[in-house]
Amino acid sequence: MNDWEMHLLRRSFELAEAARRHGNMPFGALLAGPEGEILIERENGYYPERDATAHAERLVATEASKAYPESYLASCTLYSSAEPCAMCAGAIYWTGIGRVVYGLSEKRLRQLTGDHPDNPTMDMPCREVFAAGQKAIHVEGPCLDEEAAAIHRGAWEQPS
Repeated sequence: MNDWEMHLLRRSFELAEAARRHGNMPFGALLAGPEGEILIERENGYYPERDATAHAERLVATEASKAYPESYLASCTLYSSAEPCAMCAGAIYWTGIGRVVYGLSEKRLRQLTGDHPDNPTMDMPCREVFAAGQKAIHVEGPCLDEEAAAIHRGAWEQPS
């Protein structure tokens, strides 16, 4: 990963921190075009509507599919603060985004969240979801793992 790509991944971390400040779970994602220009940015959007499908990556994928042709999206990269879950990986697949770079792995996320009811993390790597399909989606991650994990510290503590 070059310096600009690290900047873009860290920007997804900033979006995750903003989501946390706004009362949502700490996840963020962005879509960058083939030249590295930021096209779409989204925070986790669970609140205020309590939309359990409003993961940052799914929101980016939905907006991208409405705004750009799949032929263009194949040359784009989705940067995510954490590995896309199975639902988000499916959305990325159907949208046709060609590359994913993520910070925190699903496995490490599960270690951090435990059995928190707001994040019943599935132990299913996005690579497995993509491998089940017919489109080639390049995946890089986990990247900047410790920085990505820091965003979650204290976010998943449950009241006793």
